[in-house]
Amino acid sequence: MTATSREKLGLGLGFAGVLLFGGTLPATRVAVATLDPLFLSAARASIAGSCGLLLLFALRRPWPTWTLWRDFAFAGLCTIVSFPVFMALAMAHVPASHGGVVLGIVPLATVAAAALVTDERPSLGFWLASAAGAAIVFVFMARHSGARTIELGDLYLLGTVVSGAFGYALSGRLSLQRPGWEVISWQVAMFLPLSLAAALILWPPSLAAAPAQGFWALAYVSLVSQFSAFFVFNAGMAMGGVARVGQLMLLQPFVIVALAVPVNGERLDPSTLLYAAAVVAAVIIGQRMRVKRR
Repeated sequence: MTATSREKLGLGLGFAGVLLFGGTLPATRVAVATLDPLFLSAARASIAGSCGLLLLFALRRPWPTWTLWRDFAFAGLCTIVSFPVFMALAMAHVPASHGGVVLGIVPLATVAAAALVTDERPSLGFWLASAAGAAIVFVFMARHSGARTIELGDLYLLGTVVSGAFGYALSGRLSLQRPGWEVISWQVAMFLPLSLAAALILWPPSLAAAPAQGFWALAYVSLVSQFSAFFVFNAGMAMGGVARVGQLMLLQPFVIVALAVPVNGERLDPSTLLYAAAVVAAVIIGQRMRVKRR
């Protein structure tokens, strides 16, 4: 496979990951309506950790080196602990549409994190294209959700952005050494004792009485958002680069809006298509800009 073909495949896998991650925020919003945010975070990590552990043992994967254990731990703190906790807490305070305002800057934050933790050095043109795309997303989501003042939910969303950016960047770097599915499997597996203990401590007495949609939402954020979506996204970052594939996350807010129609009963504003076209243009321009990779 040529370098160009490998990069194109990486972008395709990254886009598939964006589609899967796009359901996380609406599903989390549904789940926290009936489940405690902290229990939800622990439960999703426990379910994903159990699946990851079974998969690793079934395929008899070799144990990571000490250096990899350390890197898995740092990445896991972002993807397994802080990211889902901050997101669940935010969804208990602000609407899902408002969450898209802040999540729209995740790609730009991921580019910055990639420059710090990987050997990638995006060009000025790439930075400008990413900033333009983030600005378009911010304007769209601000008009969609209405102006709000800074409050506790916004601070939680800021924590979600920072955690997500470093989690994606660190996972992308690890995926250069191990397959993408293995990277997330080791992360969720090594945090399984902590997440399982937290889930048992936070177990709500009225869990059995929770509506079915709460369990469906829990299943999605556990098996897809916390586990299988990383299979394709990590592989995409390894092939196409953390910065380039991370930039595709600019499209995620529009995936969220599209899913909000059937999931949350929201109406689709026709102007969304115009904003989406502008973001796609920014992504295409950014993809043509140089990113140095050593």
